[in-house]
Amino acid sequence: MAIIRWEPFRDLATQDNFNRLFNETFSRFVGGGEEQTSRGWVPAVDIIENDQNLVLKAELPGFDPKDVEIRVEDGTLYLKGERKFERDEKKENYHRIERSYGTFSRTFALPGSVDVENVKAEYKDGLLTLSLPKKEEAKPKTIKIQVSEPARSMAAHK
Repeated sequence: MAIIRWEPFRDLATQDNFNRLFNETFSRFVGGGEEQTSRGWVPAVDIIENDQNLVLKAELPGFDPKDVEIRVEDGTLYLKGERKFERDEKKENYHRIERSYGTFSRTFALPGSVDVENVKAEYKDGLLTLSLPKKEEAKPKTIKIQVSEPARSMAAHK
């Protein structure tokens, strides 16, 4: 009988499996599913939460911001766009094309704590950053504890 080394992270070895696992886990945490088109590619996305905002960062290098559509509707964030294939006038012989082209579409279920009326988007250096502020009632509040004097026992007064 051969001894086989157990490798618990073998299934995470490929980036696709790791991304799929992350997306499935995160979509359960946020409270909804995420759909992606099967056309071949979607931009990488990071989602960060702090006390004030939910922040989504999408890698969109080489995009014209006019080619990206952002919409919030019925508690869902829609991110759509298209990367057009660059065709030069010269007939170049490509040896390899690794960058992805075409349209993409991503949807994210938003928690009810997001103030959808005040979402802001910024595009800089190929990174699209969406700031989704939390509603005031969803922001953490610190409650101060008041300390009362201990009650004196009757025996102490005698």
